[in-house]
Amino acid sequence: MLAELVLKNRSYRRFYQKHSVDLETLKDLVNLARLSASGGNVQPLKYVLSCDPQMNALIFPHLTWAAFLKDWPGPDDGERPSAYIIILGDSEISQSFGCDHGIAAQTILLGASARGLGGCIIGTIHRENLRTALEIAPRFDILLVLALGKPKERVMIERVDASGNTRYWRDNEGVHHVPKRSLEDIIIG
Repeated sequence: MLAELVLKNRSYRRFYQKHSVDLETLKDLVNLARLSASGGNVQPLKYVLSCDPQMNALIFPHLTWAAFLKDWPGPDDGERPSAYIIILGDSEISQSFGCDHGIAAQTILLGASARGLGGCIIGTIHRENLRTALEIAPRFDILLVLALGKPKERVMIERVDASGNTRYWRDNEGVHHVPKRSLEDIIIG
């Protein structure tokens, strides 16, 4: 059921790095995004796929992980993603990408969850450094990076407390807690 898949689809930031994700799986996930909605059906998105450890090592240093976890620079070696999908906007097709990359990212992560994988949408990217490292042509805007792999952490949804604080945190056992507003709090009228 879709609700179960949505609940499984959390932002995982630590993975079993040795658990490989093959290229065919990445292609299958991108195919789900390809079949999803696109504003005006323009379809301006392109993708860079990586499941090669050497290429993954080129991508990793250009990403920023978990802004609210100030003392955590990102996953340690052995807990890093075993694959990445970089979502690009092709400026030769369109100058505006609307919310297409958000739709694509969510679709890919739901597909990953259905396969027992997890991931994280990363938007804080050192874009020009990543462009140089991977030799991405200037016509492509780097929109998002999806980190993918077999999740190594537990993520728990919590209810936002009376203070309204939505900052996520990790407890002493490494469980990642994510406060979510209640349904009553987000529906107006």
